[in-house]
Amino acid sequence: MNLFRGDAHKIYCHLKKNSASIASSKYLKEMKEVRDFYQSITSDILKLIFYRLIKEKNGSGMIPVYVSSIPFLFLIFSNSLQKHLFAQGSKYWLIFIVIYLGGITFSLFLHFREKAWAASHIEIIQDILTERKDN
Repeated sequence: MNLFRGDAHKIYCHLKKNSASIASSKYLKEMKEVRDFYQSITSDILKLIFYRLIKEKNGSGMIPVYVSSIPFLFLIFSNSLQKHLFAQGSKYWLIFIVIYLGGITFSLFLHFREKAWAASHIEIIQDILTERKDN
């Protein structure tokens, strides 16, 4: 059941299927561009970028806080919401639910995507700094 294995397995399968052209794969090309850019920067500036990326990675946790606080806000205004959303014959509740779930889904998708990119950049920078330190 490949559906639930995630992007890492999808990339593995794609690279395995096209093993002759791994170096030019779209999955690796972008990471190589990022690595090449960071390698062209001095170590002092790279450390500053590293610190900033750590801040960004830890700061992107605000989206789950936002998502988890919305139900409490709805609880505070529950009487007003019930009057408007569940008025006799009103379909506003359905529109509200669709928009709310869509917003939560998009926010969480964005959150984990940002964290993944920050982690990738941090790992690349750490590798470059370690490599420079060893040489």
